[in-house]
Amino acid sequence: MTHDLDKLAEWIGNRETDVDYVTIPSVLRLSATLDRDDPRPKFGDPLPIGWHSILFPRVVRHSQIGPDGHPERGDFLPPVPLPRRMFAGKRITIQSELRVGDEVRRESVIQSVTPKQGKSGQMVFVTVRTEMSTERGVAIVEEQDIVYREEPDPAAPKTPAPAQPAPGVAVWKKVVTPDPVMLFRYSALTFNGHRIHYDQPYVTGTEGYPALVMNGGLTTLLVFELARANAAAPLRHLASRNVKPLFVNRAITICGEPAADGRSAKLWAQDDTGALALSATAEFAG
Repeated sequence: MTHDLDKLAEWIGNRETDVDYVTIPSVLRLSATLDRDDPRPKFGDPLPIGWHSILFPRVVRHSQIGPDGHPERGDFLPPVPLPRRMFAGKRITIQSELRVGDEVRRESVIQSVTPKQGKSGQMVFVTVRTEMSTERGVAIVEEQDIVYREEPDPAAPKTPAPAQPAPGVAVWKKVVTPDPVMLFRYSALTFNGHRIHYDQPYVTGTEGYPALVMNGGLTTLLVFELARANAAAPLRHLASRNVKPLFVNRAITICGEPAADGRSAKLWAQDDTGALALSATAEFAG
């Protein structure tokens, strides 16, 4: 295992490019998934900030899918020899808007591969840096952290980690209770086949979770939506960290505390017990 982890550094600098399009049907479907009553999008309309998450799903042949529903590793992403994969967080900078009808080019690079030893065992963090550009120039720069983990030791005591407190006092607040249909529709939009989001026997029997796991990208999108609905200026930078998993049919409270000058905010998500599940900081256009 140690030898395999050491070789993962060879993937640093690996690059991948692709092209996608901001289409009317995809924007319309995401609006419906978020239960919004938006007018039908038209060519040239700005894409709401954060909605770029529906672009560039990872597409491979069905025979190249791994046992967890993700594409097998070892093409662009390194072949990390650990079975569990989760979204850990991201940092997004919005440099210019995307518009409905845009052709968008993506260039991604493996920025780092970092093995760590955590309380639950061996982990590997992989950071991917992506630039999305149109004919007008670079629109979005995003760094995404993916964490790979060992299977938990069945003999280890199952002591839950202490809940982290909210990072601020909620001035903005919205409660969302995701159900399996909402989660499935978002997974379909993003072509996400990870079985923890739709396969109840797998997620409870193999992964050991109590219910279907909320998609981390969808939780981050809900945070974007809270800021979009309340902030006086467009969001320009977001740094988020996923702290603990969230589950379907359990209320999620999305919160925000803007700074006095309105140029930044603390954003977070809490589960149905009040425990912190996602923490973020946002900066708005000056």
